[in-house]
Amino acid sequence: MVNNIGNIIDLGHQRELRGRNGPRKDELRNLAKAQEMIYQAWEINDPIERVEIAEEALEISKLCADAWVLLAEDAADSPAQEVEFFQNGVTAGEDALGKQFFEEESGSFWGSIESRPYMRARAGLAHCLWDTGKKEKAITHYRELLRLNSADNQGVRFVLLTSLLILKRHEEAYTILDSNPEDEYSATWAYSRALISFRESGDSRTSNEARSFATRANRYVPTYLAGIRKMPKFPPEYLTPGDKTEAVAYVYDNRQSWVDTEGAIDWLLKEHGV
Repeated sequence: MVNNIGNIIDLGHQRELRGRNGPRKDELRNLAKAQEMIYQAWEINDPIERVEIAEEALEISKLCADAWVLLAEDAADSPAQEVEFFQNGVTAGEDALGKQFFEEESGSFWGSIESRPYMRARAGLAHCLWDTGKKEKAITHYRELLRLNSADNQGVRFVLLTSLLILKRHEEAYTILDSNPEDEYSATWAYSRALISFRESGDSRTSNEARSFATRANRYVPTYLAGIRKMPKFPPEYLTPGDKTEAVAYVYDNRQSWVDTEGAIDWLLKEHGV
């Protein structure tokens, strides 16, 4: 699909040295033009046209991280190339923001619109690294995204928690759970606590209390996990706490942890008397 990627730029070899304040004024003007093209591309349904626009945007400004994100999503022909495109986006975003921005805005990145292309690229890179088996690198990126933006507008904490449960790193998972009490009634938080409790103490009073709390938070999760309710082919685009959309979204992301824990799903169904 893409013929010009190799001719646009190799960020790994052609990165320019920039000052602490980031790009020059002329570079910023070109970046603004390229970014506007990407905003327009997002409104187009044709992936071929989106890729062409992304290529054109990169010809205008190699600092356009969102152009690399678009290529990763629409043009990558292998997982390795998808990682490469997202990594190029991260590099472009770092150059576009400059070192001083990272020092002064750390903790509140998403609040600055200019940081969002970088955050999208880094989140995409983390997801790809996880999918390609580079799980430790992915977790490092997830933690850094949370450090850069403590408000976590991207919902990285949910992905990180899911990842830690898959790896059975319970102590780290508890740190995430306890650091975000506002999420206690979400399916992810409630069922994560229940699963960890079952793993640590089996069918016990402590784990049963966690199970009861989880099923009060969302009563649909157990039957979707067990296959009693059929899962839709694709996860929902939007979810509502406590209803089936939240349950389906939770199961899409977390079923592996339950399946990998012997007896966990059967134990969960006891709350329903199944």
